[in-house]
Amino acid sequence: MNYEIVSLEEKTIVGVSAVTGNSDPEMGKIIGGLWEKLYQGGVNNGIKNRVNAYAIGLYSDYTDSGYCVTVGIEVSKAENPGLAVKTIPAGKYAKFLVQGDMVKAVADAWGEIWQMNLDRSFTGDFEEYLSSDPENCEIALYIALK
Repeated sequence: MNYEIVSLEEKTIVGVSAVTGNSDPEMGKIIGGLWEKLYQGGVNNGIKNRVNAYAIGLYSDYTDSGYCVTVGIEVSKAENPGLAVKTIPAGKYAKFLVQGDMVKAVADAWGEIWQMNLDRSFTGDFEEYLSSDPENCEIALYIALK
């Protein structure tokens, strides 16, 4: 799987969060539930100070047993009481571009990424959904590097 090394500025994300992990049998249900809450639950429409229209799925706060997943939108200023606020740190990232079915393409890409020998920092990996077509979506995946 091809990728390029990019440097990113710090980003602030506002949305909804939950804790899960790769070995959690409910992981897919938990992450899917966050996306549902963002869109069908109306959270997305109330997010203020959007930088762009791209949805972001952020994986942060890694521990031995799991990580925090935040599904939301990048904002210029966090002014959304009651919603999770997370920071994607500035730094070096491996950027992967994938296209296809929104769920399957991302799941397949993560399956490959977890097998790669990347010098990961585990400070904040994220998916940025560049289009909203569920069957032919373009998604950029960013993996934080040391």
